[in-house]
Amino acid sequence: MGYSDLHFDADSVFLVTGGAGFIGSNLCEAILKMGYTVRCLDDLSTGKQQNVDMFASDPRYTFIKGDIKDLDTCMAACEGVDYVLNQAAWGSVPRSIEMPLFYCANNIGGTLNMLEAARQRGVKKFVYASSSSVYGDEPNLPKREGREGNLLSPYAVSKRADEEWAKQYTRHYGLDTYGLRYFNVFGRRQDPNGAYAAVIPKFIKQLLNGEVPTINGDGRQSRDFTYIENVIEANLKACLAPHEAAGEAFNVAYGGREYLIDIYYGLTRALGVNVEPNFGPDRAGDIKHSNADISKARRLLGYDPDWSFEKGIAQAIEWYKKNL
Repeated sequence: MGYSDLHFDADSVFLVTGGAGFIGSNLCEAILKMGYTVRCLDDLSTGKQQNVDMFASDPRYTFIKGDIKDLDTCMAACEGVDYVLNQAAWGSVPRSIEMPLFYCANNIGGTLNMLEAARQRGVKKFVYASSSSVYGDEPNLPKREGREGNLLSPYAVSKRADEEWAKQYTRHYGLDTYGLRYFNVFGRRQDPNGAYAAVIPKFIKQLLNGEVPTINGDGRQSRDFTYIENVIEANLKACLAPHEAAGEAFNVAYGGREYLIDIYYGLTRALGVNVEPNFGPDRAGDIKHSNADISKARRLLGYDPDWSFEKGIAQAIEWYKKNL
């Protein structure tokens, strides 16, 4: 279980795009702790310098401020790299509905630049962030690869397009690509601020500050909330996956199902507050229920997550108490 016992060649070089973001900075930290070299590429449009400042003194760490929408930047960043972990993208379903052209240029065009740079530079493995949003309105639970519905947002379209482009690069150019369909990742360093903040850190911050959180909808929507440690495991195991698994996309989750209203009251209990939430309208483009079948990732990647929601949320709450 986990990833601490995984082994790569001692001189392996990892490029983490979006490395100053929530998931990216956690990947950088984990890889550095394992003793390998990390190159972080980020334009700091959504990532934060403070997420990676702690690595600055490590001789195995390099920060490149650059934009994946620029092919030359991607080419330079991929020089001498063994493994690309492509996390650079703009998230948020509602924001994508407001900014469709940008999401196409950034999430699709930027990923295509990275695929091309990785191909030209001879990268061994290209692992990239996809999303559970690609399941769209497909009603069946659990969500299973190969059984997708109509896409409900430009963000979902961008992630599905990334999967299709990655498949082409495996098929035609021999680049081993592995798509990771993240299900509602949470944990340390996830940003609680802004209109598009993820719900768990946003609720925690509001409750700690004595504010009244707003739940979109009736709170009966469910999600497969996935702790950051499981996501790190999936990325690193994909780097060691066989060629036979390349060109595929995999659900990355714990395989559980939590209702938003239950999470809310669980947080109030854990934080020792008694605050009833407000209820607002449903968010445009959101799916109602989400729960992952992770058997494909178990079988082909050796993914075996051991961080349950309960174990992860306890860690997250402690981190936010100390850092907000």
